[in-house]
This record gives sequence, C-alpha cells and structure tokens, in this order.
Amino acid sequence: MNSPLANVSATRAVLERHGLWTKHHLGQNFLVNDDVIGKILGLAELGPSDVVLEVGPGIGTLSVALLGSAGAVVAVEADRSLAPVLAETCGGVDEGFSLVLGDALKVGEDDLSEAVAALGRDDLPTMPTAFVSNLPYQVAATLILRTLEELPSVRRIVVMVQAEVAGRIAATPGGREYGAYTAKLGLYGHVTGRFNVSPGNFFPPPHVDSAVVRIERRELVDEASGEALAPELREATTRVIDAAFAQRRKTIRNSMGSSGFDKAALDAAFAATGIDARCRAETLATADFVRLAQALSV
Repeated sequence: MNSPLANVSATRAVLERHGLWTKHHLGQNFLVNDDVIGKILGLAELGPSDVVLEVGPGIGTLSVALLGSAGAVVAVEADRSLAPVLAETCGGVDEGFSLVLGDALKVGEDDLSEAVAALGRDDLPTMPTAFVSNLPYQVAATLILRTLEELPSVRRIVVMVQAEVAGRIAATPGGREYGAYTAKLGLYGHVTGRFNVSPGNFFPPPHVDSAVVRIERRELVDEASGEALAPELREATTRVIDAAFAQRRKTIRNSMGSSGFDKAALDAAFAATGIDARCRAETLATADFVRLAQALSV
C-alpha cells in the first residue's frame, strides 16, 4: 500500500475526526485510489536525496506516500484548518515533513528555503528538487510555469491537473491546444509522461476529468553559443510569444505588429530567421520564437 489514506472510508474518518468537510472554493477533491498514487510515484522516480515540493496536500494522502519515497516533503497548504490534520497524518520535521501555511502563489524561495532548513537535515539539498502534487485546479497552470521559471532546483514536475490543462501542457505545434502557454513551457522543459484519471478516483468526484503529467526540466540553449539562454533572452522570447499569440487568427506579422512591434523590424527578423511572416503562431516551436527574439534584439 502506498498511502493508507487513499480510500473513501479513511478520508471520511479523518475529516470527521477533525470536524471538517471539503471546500470546493479551495479545489478540495481528495484522491481515494491507491493505484493512482502508485502511478504518480512511478513517474516521480524519487530517492532519499530528494526534497519534494507539494502544493495542496489536503489531509496528506499523497504526502504520506511521498514521505516513503523521498528524503523530505515541503508542503504548502492554503487551508489553515488542515494543519492539525497534517500533524496527525504526516507528523512534523522529525518525520521529514515541513508545512508552509499560505497561498502557494505568494510563497517565495525564502519561505521554501526556511521550510527545508527547519528539517535540520545536512544530508539534503537546501531547496526542493521535485514538484509532485495533486494541484488545486484553479491555480495549476500558473503554479507549474512559475515553478519552472523561479525554482531552478526543481528538475522534475509530476502533477495532477485538469485534463484540459494537461492537453495544453503536452500540445505540439500545429495542434488545436497549442498556444502561448505551451510555447513558454518549452523554454524550461518537456513532457515525458502522462495518464488520465477519471472523476471516480476522488472524494467528492470533481465535475471534470483529470490527468497526471510529468515535465522534465530541459532548458533550451542558445543555438549559436550552446550556452543556456540568458535571462534577458528568455524574457524577450516571452514577449514575442505573447505578441505572436495575441491575435492567433491573424498572421504572426500582423499579430505582433498589432501588439507594438515595428513592422520593418519584424520583416528584417523574419528574413534573417527564415520564418514565414504569413504563418500563424501555433505552427512555430519554442525554438523558433527564441530565434525570432534574438533577431529582433540585434
């Protein structure tokens, strides 16, 4: 068994013991299938030297399983009423579990570093190395991209998200689901695993289908130098991507021109890169946007 909490009866018992109930506005749908937990652990490939970042641990269903595979878990939970529940199910720093109470979108590197330091473990990294979570769906997409952008120590992400978001994450150029979000993710990593999870695997069942995706960090490099992209170039590429997709029914030249880019500069950049100015943004890979950003910066 991966997690003794991954069933309806155990979940109900914990909630009732603490006088709690599920809160839909916080996206609380508790995972109650241990086989799904096992598949998540399989994708995560954790070891004793890993520090896992978990957002939205709930009552600790996944956390307990992660603690059995990783060196430690740093969990970020917005619902303060769950703190005593997690103290019961996951223990505390002596068991390798460090809890940060607050909005994950407002928790920064310093908060996470302090949470890891609280464990008092000299044998562990000072920051999370993996991000494994059953994410609150309303903030999932934002958290994934933010983690890739701001936490370079995280080398692998394995997260449960709404199936629609998983489709955007795993989309490829030319596909209907491919957009600005996918192109930005491509600056930092690529999808190496995915499986679907039906509503019946949760308590209470959500009204949407879910999926687990694995993203490996694989940052793009500058084709000319072979070095990692400079922060300035990543930022420039992000601006190019936003402008290119701003009006995705238009050609990339017209969409970027309408977003403030000088059309003469655009024509020169398209000529220099060999990118067809008449194409649409969804046909270009992330590396194409990087080349376009480089040409526009010259």
